[in-house]
Amino acid sequence: MFFKVLSQDSGCKARVSEIITDRGTFQTPIFMPIGTQAAVKAIEHRELEEIGAKIILGNTYHLYLRPGMEVLEQAGGLHKFMNWNKPILTDSGGFQVFSLSALRKVSADGVEFKSHLDGSTHIFTPENVVNFQRSIGSDIMMVLDECIEHPADHSVAEKSIKLTSDWARRCRKEFENTKHKYGKRQFLFGIIQGSTHEELRKASAESLSEMDFDGYAIGGLAVGEENLLMYEIVEYTAGCMPEDKPKYLMGVGTPEDLLNSIERGVDMFDCVMPTRNARNGTMFTSHGKLRLKNLENKFNFNSPDDEVESYTSRNFSVAYLRHLFMSDEILAAQLATIHNLSFYIKLMENSRKAIIENRFMEFKRSFLEKYNSRG
Repeated sequence: MFFKVLSQDSGCKARVSEIITDRGTFQTPIFMPIGTQAAVKAIEHRELEEIGAKIILGNTYHLYLRPGMEVLEQAGGLHKFMNWNKPILTDSGGFQVFSLSALRKVSADGVEFKSHLDGSTHIFTPENVVNFQRSIGSDIMMVLDECIEHPADHSVAEKSIKLTSDWARRCRKEFENTKHKYGKRQFLFGIIQGSTHEELRKASAESLSEMDFDGYAIGGLAVGEENLLMYEIVEYTAGCMPEDKPKYLMGVGTPEDLLNSIERGVDMFDCVMPTRNARNGTMFTSHGKLRLKNLENKFNFNSPDDEVESYTSRNFSVAYLRHLFMSDEILAAQLATIHNLSFYIKLMENSRKAIIENRFMEFKRSFLEKYNSRG
């Protein structure tokens, strides 16, 4: 069995589940650090294991361009290439192609785009995206989808979900007609689109559910809509998704976003926020965001967070971390990243514990009350 629900909170839709892959089993809710180009920025693999990362995310678009499929195949797949033995999920690259806007051309066949590296022209189709992920060897693969801008007119979003469903059907067929390359099973997730139109989200979810994917993702959010609207769409869409499959919210988000989405039944998350904020000098702590470069921290010799166990919080003061950033030391980004990912992984761990003990809503209230206390 790939997926099973272990515990359900009676006060909301939050649940603890288990996902079983050939490279490891992990429990949800879970946060996946982003290793876009075969590395999670500013942190070593050893440190990822030490802080409890169970699965990381890679990106087909970036890996296709660099190092390329030939390198990955000769290396024996992404896991061997980067020496990471736990599960990997790969995005199809649809969102990255969406972000190129002026450099892409979408048709029924697929999407033609120009590389952000050298301007060379490439084509992603539902079929070759599946085969690229076969070459990568990721444990969980995503279908090619179209992510549209916000706000999107109903007619634009309706046309998009039809295209996304057509592509998903072709991805599913190609997945069934091909085999894994490296002796480990791979699983395929569909991606639900529909912008902020509930009836289109429902239509997209129903269409994809008929294709019987191994899991389902909510795509096309956190692209500019207000938080309350995003939560409404997450809640509605999650309610349209099969209960016996993983529910994955792509590209979201803040600690508040994660807790509000767990409450609504979401199992899996990824976001660049903890690593990107770390490199910019912002740490996530139990009392909110800590902006290390602020002058007020020059003589702050306290731990950045006494309540979240991390190598950084155990060993270094806020003043020292600020000094590293002000001195442009590479170590600054590394130590901040270790802590931020520790914070996110611990948040998921505490969420799972609260769900099992049937007190998730109280945990969420208490956490956010303290988290927002810094102002």
